[in-house]
Amino acid sequence: MRSLTLIFSIGLTLLLIACTSGGVPADAPAAATTDVSSVQPPNIIYILADDLGYGDLGSFGQQTVQTPHLDAMAAGGLRLTQHYAGSTVCAPSRCVLMTGKHVGNAYIRGNNRGDDGYELPIPEDEVFVSELLKDAGYHTACIGKWGLGGPGSTSHPNAVGFDYFYGFLNHGHAHNHYPDYLWRNDEQVPTGNVMTDASRLDSLGKGVAVERVAYAGDLFFREAGAFLDRASEDDKPFFLYLALSVPHTNNEAPRLLKHMPEEARPQRGQEVPSLGRYANEDWPGPQIGTAAMITRMDAGVGELLARLQALGIAENTLIIFSSDNGPHAEGGNDPGFFDSNGPLRGIKRDLYEGGIRVPTIAYWPGTIEPGRLSPHLSGFQDLLPTACDLADIEPPAGIDGISFVPTLLGSDQQPEHDYLYWEFFEQGGKQAVRWGDWKGIRLKAQQDRESAIMLFDLTNDLGEQSNVADQHPEVVAHIRRLMDQARTPSSIDRFRFRWEQ
Repeated sequence: MRSLTLIFSIGLTLLLIACTSGGVPADAPAAATTDVSSVQPPNIIYILADDLGYGDLGSFGQQTVQTPHLDAMAAGGLRLTQHYAGSTVCAPSRCVLMTGKHVGNAYIRGNNRGDDGYELPIPEDEVFVSELLKDAGYHTACIGKWGLGGPGSTSHPNAVGFDYFYGFLNHGHAHNHYPDYLWRNDEQVPTGNVMTDASRLDSLGKGVAVERVAYAGDLFFREAGAFLDRASEDDKPFFLYLALSVPHTNNEAPRLLKHMPEEARPQRGQEVPSLGRYANEDWPGPQIGTAAMITRMDAGVGELLARLQALGIAENTLIIFSSDNGPHAEGGNDPGFFDSNGPLRGIKRDLYEGGIRVPTIAYWPGTIEPGRLSPHLSGFQDLLPTACDLADIEPPAGIDGISFVPTLLGSDQQPEHDYLYWEFFEQGGKQAVRWGDWKGIRLKAQQDRESAIMLFDLTNDLGEQSNVADQHPEVVAHIRRLMDQARTPSSIDRFRFRWEQ
């Protein structure tokens, strides 16, 4: 593997000022380049929001909800404007992120639960990015929402290379932002929140707390800070996967709280300790709650950035921020209210751009040139080879990702994907392919392999409003071939198209 040429800034002080003021000074000096291939590999922090739309950050066009710290990261780093989630819902998207295989080859291809209520475990022969980095000498931690295997399974975080885990093991539990317990490695740790039999839907903690003491999002940022403190005490690099559970709604809250007067449950499923600056807005309750959740998350990111600086490790830490899929319309939330998908069509559970294109920021003071924007076509499957590239190790064979380290460093030698592929097994089954500037979507794919393909020219129709399939039959034919060849049949019945049975 080639040695990395890293870029160190002689203007760090100005960059730190930019992070707190929301921008980068126009007269900031250019970064200097030094060959430091023998220096310790960088720390890596991957922050994943849950159901955050492409248009939910100010740096990606949001006009109302305030995200000053993430916007400062974007100003001091790189915005990836054509970066895609692994899927349009939680579990498969996270499987793609961790294993480097797109959803047509990933083991998990849809939200699912086993008989024990936890998501299906992933076999031992699947390789996770955390395993590779741990073997390369990294401290590793997963904090937040996991959703890829329950306690004692082959894909519990501790079984796939994470030294430390704190958070939710399954997706249903993660709906509750005030859980009565969280997992620390293989132990349930009480939070002080109280649930009753009437407010608990299952034994795994799904439901609504009736006494609220500790907010899961705050606990995650606290644990992340403590991990950084520990990891900074020696000379090993670290990998922190901070998988937040906001702004996902508590899907169960509206029906569990329906007996309460409206004024006592104004935010319905958008659980948050304080409405902050939005408390007096004349908006529907769920929108107030959604805005407060996003801005509180942003404040947590700001605290994390400040901690890195205080520990003196900001310059050797790459932070990537993204979202697992598009914005949701659950718990009373209206994604159109804040224009959460920006110029894109579709939301969570769609394979239109709004369901899978996600706001993504890469920030690495002194290495990533501030204020850059890249249209490089990339996706969650690219994290694993990118991390391997940074750690100077070889990625495993059989993955679908491509390292985007050249894009981070501003190189013009970035390899490109021939195409990107998605599939989804709800609503009749769907497939989508991004090939250059063409986007093909096949609905009802589960029933009929020959069902019609819609074609969109994203150069001239970013909102996917005009189906031009009839005008470009040769493009449609090529995309159909890609849909057929991109995937391997799943070993799990529920993740097979009907014509594969």
